[in-house]
Amino acid sequence: MNAQENTKIARQAYEYFNSGNIESLLGLYTDDAQWETPEVKNIPQSGKRSGLAGIREFMSLVNEDLEALKFEPREFIAQDDKVVITGDYRWRVKATGKEYASDWVHVCTFKNGKVTSFKEYLDTAAARDAHTA
Repeated sequence: MNAQENTKIARQAYEYFNSGNIESLLGLYTDDAQWETPEVKNIPQSGKRSGLAGIREFMSLVNEDLEALKFEPREFIAQDDKVVITGDYRWRVKATGKEYASDWVHVCTFKNGKVTSFKEYLDTAAARDAHTA
């Protein structure tokens, strides 16, 4: 697959996520895909996960922990087997009622038309503070 096709798949992933279609989102990932967000104390969905079961667990934990107030990818930058996506979001932590916002960067690696790895960068201090009662 080329960078343009990978970008198309990445865009579809965000459409599935924003519509809550997690099963279709998972269909865009390889069975052994790696998923990584920064490890942050008191945030249950943070850290590394492997495989579709791990990604499904991440999505479930996000749904239990957070209410999405805004989730917007802004820019897709592709080269070879990587697509870098920039965006921003705002969440409400269900347990504390606190909100936080952050710009983010996601780096996705592709092979044969599927995502093999996902890594997120965000404002971890804002997320941590919103999770602290």
